[in-house]
Amino acid sequence: MASAKTNGKQRPIDEESPLLGAATHTVHSALEPPEEYAESDSSQEQGEIVVLPNEISTARLTTTLASIYVGVFLGALDSTIIATLSAPISTSFSSLSLLSWLASAYLIANAACQPLSGRLTDIFSRRTGLIVSNILFAAGNLICGLAKDEWSMIGGRVVAGMGGGGLMAISTFVASDLVPLRKRGVIQGIGNLSFGAGAGCGGIYGGWVNDVWGWRYAFLSQIPFVIVSGILVSFLVNIPPKKSEKSKLSRVDFLGAFTLVTTLVLLLLGLNSGGNIVPWNHPLVYVSLPLSGVSLVAFIYIEAKIAKEPVIPVKLLLNRTVAAACLTNWFYTMLAFMGMFYLPIYFQVKGNTATQAGARLIPQAIGASFGSLGCGLIMNKTGKYKILGLAVSGCGILGVALLQTLSFKSPTWPASIYLFLIGSGYGGMLTVTLVACLSAVSHDHQAVVTSATYAFRSTGSTIGITIGSAVYQNILNSELFAKFGDQPGAEETIKRIRDSLDELKHLPEGWKEGVMDSFEDALKGVFWLALWIGVLSFITSTFMRQNVLHSTLDRK
Repeated sequence: MASAKTNGKQRPIDEESPLLGAATHTVHSALEPPEEYAESDSSQEQGEIVVLPNEISTARLTTTLASIYVGVFLGALDSTIIATLSAPISTSFSSLSLLSWLASAYLIANAACQPLSGRLTDIFSRRTGLIVSNILFAAGNLICGLAKDEWSMIGGRVVAGMGGGGLMAISTFVASDLVPLRKRGVIQGIGNLSFGAGAGCGGIYGGWVNDVWGWRYAFLSQIPFVIVSGILVSFLVNIPPKKSEKSKLSRVDFLGAFTLVTTLVLLLLGLNSGGNIVPWNHPLVYVSLPLSGVSLVAFIYIEAKIAKEPVIPVKLLLNRTVAAACLTNWFYTMLAFMGMFYLPIYFQVKGNTATQAGARLIPQAIGASFGSLGCGLIMNKTGKYKILGLAVSGCGILGVALLQTLSFKSPTWPASIYLFLIGSGYGGMLTVTLVACLSAVSHDHQAVVTSATYAFRSTGSTIGITIGSAVYQNILNSELFAKFGDQPGAEETIKRIRDSLDELKHLPEGWKEGVMDSFEDALKGVFWLALWIGVLSFITSTFMRQNVLHSTLDRK
C-alpha cells in the first residue's frame, strides 16, 4: 500500500484536513481490492486519492459518534411519531385522505435519498452531507409545525424525510470511515440501539406531546436538538473527501441520481398506494410501477455505460459477497416487516386494543438491538461473520416457523418470544451484511456499497408488506365467501370485515367462529410466505465469502 507522510509543516485546518491533524495514509486506487472486485474500481480511472485518518482516540470517537447518533435517534423518532399523530392532524385539516400520505411521504423521501448519500458525500464530504441533512430535517419539521393546509403538511414530511434519510445513512458512512472492520460491528450495534430507541419512542412521544401541547409541538420540539446536532458535527466530523483534479459538480452523476430516485419513488409510490390509498386497478398504480421498471433499466444502463463516477457502480453489485449480502438483507427485511405488520392484526383479533398490539411488538425491537450488538461483539472477538450470517437467517426461519403454531386460542406470551427471535435475527443480519459488504470492497467504495444495502432494505420492507397484504386479503376473502357467501347481505358484511377490525364486535349471529377461523387461515398464509422468504435469505447468505476483518483502518 502506498503511503504519504507529512512534510513537517503545519497546514491550515480545512475540509480536507485529516481528523485531529493526524498523519494520514494515502490510498491510491491501484491497491488491489479483495475478492474479484479489482476490475470495478472506478477510482483508478478517475485518478482519485482517498485519504484515511489514523484511528482516533476513544474519547474523540465517542463524542463524534454521539453527535451523529442524535440525528439517527431523531430520524427514527420522526418515522414513527406519525403513528399517534395522524388522526389529530387529519382532523385538524378536515381531511381523512391525508392519513395515509403522512407516513408514506416521509418514508418514500427517506428511501429515495439514502442511496444517493454515499457517492455525494464521497465528493462533497461527510460533514457537508450531515449539515445539509440536518438543515433539511429541521426545515421539514418547521414546515410541518407551521403548516396551514394539508399540502404544506405533506411537503414538510417530504423535506423531513430527505433529511432523516441522510442523517441515518451518512452516520453509517462516518462510522465506517473512523472504525476498523474488526470493530465495525460493535459500533453498528450501538447505532442500531439509537435507531431502535428513537423508533420505539416516536409513537409514545407524539401522543404525549399531542395530549399536553398539541400535535404541532411534536415537530417543532425536535428542531433545537437538530440544531445542536448540526453544530456538533460541523466541529467534530472532519473526514477528508476523495481528492480529484475535477470540479466537484462535474463529478456528480446527475443522470444516475435522477433515474435512481425516479425508480425508487415510482416503485414505492405504487406499492404503498395500491390497496391502501387507492385500489390496485387505479391509474396511479398501473402507471407508476411500469414506469419504475423503465427507469430502473435506464439507471442500470447509465451506471454501466455512461457515468464516470456512478452513484452505485453496477460492477460492484456483481461482487459475490456484495450481491449475497444485499439479497440476504432484502429477503430478511421482507420477512421482518411481514411479522411487524401482521402480528398486530393477530393481537387485535384476539381482543387487544391497537395500543396494546403495538406494545406487544416491543420484544422485536429489543431483539433487534440485542442481535445487532451481540453479533458485533462476536465479530470483534472472532473476526468471522459468515457463520453468523447463517445463524441469524436461521433465527428468522425458526421465528416465523413457530408463528405457524399460533391460534386465537393460544396464550399471547409465546408470540412475544417468536417476535424476539425474528427481531434478534433482523438486527444481527443488518450488522453482519454491512460488515460483509465493507470487507468485500476497497475503502473508497465503502459508502456506495452501504448505500446499496439501504436501497435493498427500503424496497424489501415495502415489497414484503405488499405481497403479504395480497396473500392475506385473498385468503381472507376466499375463506369468508366460502363460509358465508350464501348468507343474506354477505358481500357487504364481508367487505366491512376486511376493511375494519372493529366490525368483529358487530358480527351477525353465528358468524364469529367462522370469521375467526378465516382470519387465522389468512395470517398463517402470510407466515408461510414469510417462512419461504426466510429460506431464500438463508440460501443467499451461504454465498457470502469470509474476508479478513482488519484491525486497522489501512487494512494492513
